[in-house]
Amino acid sequence: MAALLKKLATKAAPMIAFNGAFLAQSKSTFPNFRIPFGAIAAVSGGISYYYYFSSSSVAYLDEIADDTGSKMALNPNKWTEFKLEDKAQVSHNTQLFRFSFDPSVRLGLDIASCILTRAPTGQDAEGKTKYVIRPYTPISDPDAKGYFDLMIKVYPEGKMSQHFASLKPGDVMEVKGPIEKLRYSPNMKKHIGMIAGGSGITPMLQIIEAILENPDDNTQVSLLYANVSPDDILLKKKLDVLAASHPNLTIHYTVDNPTNDWIGGKGYISKDMVVKGLPGPADDTLILVCGPPGMMQHISGDKAKDYSQGELTGLLKELGYTESMVYKF
Repeated sequence: MAALLKKLATKAAPMIAFNGAFLAQSKSTFPNFRIPFGAIAAVSGGISYYYYFSSSSVAYLDEIADDTGSKMALNPNKWTEFKLEDKAQVSHNTQLFRFSFDPSVRLGLDIASCILTRAPTGQDAEGKTKYVIRPYTPISDPDAKGYFDLMIKVYPEGKMSQHFASLKPGDVMEVKGPIEKLRYSPNMKKHIGMIAGGSGITPMLQIIEAILENPDDNTQVSLLYANVSPDDILLKKKLDVLAASHPNLTIHYTVDNPTNDWIGGKGYISKDMVVKGLPGPADDTLILVCGPPGMMQHISGDKAKDYSQGELTGLLKELGYTESMVYKF
């Protein structure tokens, strides 16, 4: 395992099969996901982060367990410890982490869902432990047994990412989930457009792979993926391989700081990029959006304070899309 992770992290191995075609090369993440699930507050640096949980989501997860009859490693109602098996440096500021558990058990992650992680940050005035909580979308196969993988950018002032960076093999991380976001079903729309920024690609990748791996799913997928520079494009090699081998997937990249040999889009996502790269407004169209707050405001408007979808604004509204045609992660 250690050799595989180290090989993945080297430039000499741009394409590595990670349990059935995991291909990764990344230098950028922006963890920003919608969490529709029960009320958890994490206090970090004086800022409270709230995650809303709905009873219907819990019921849906219980239904999955009943239908499959399989044991799942995740629990949406309590924090579970997972052991770090190994980690590898992917770039100067991005690391890959593999956590392990019972090899006969599935993680219990659904398409377009994520997990919550938490780490202690000290004690409050009453002596109670304070935690920082962050959501992440695993990049490993949701059906994989015995492990899951997280790719995380380590920020100098990021309490959670710094905690991840300090972990050593054998250490544990507390995890809760899965946290359902968009409930995807095959052929739910004729054409799905995706706008992603940074690590906003992770929930998109879950849906892309689910569509491409299902021969009965005829959904067309168009992805518009924005990053700071070509080197910051997360999972580009894997995405390029998927697009080259599946005619129902098209991908358009754009970067703020292009290199001299860059042949993709340049600058922030524009109306022209959306018109040329994504399906137009229609009842059988769905546009998914996930990225850092500034991008969300520019494209669709952010979610509401209660983490519901909120009002549709930005480029998508100006181009004629309606709230029923757009989903914000």
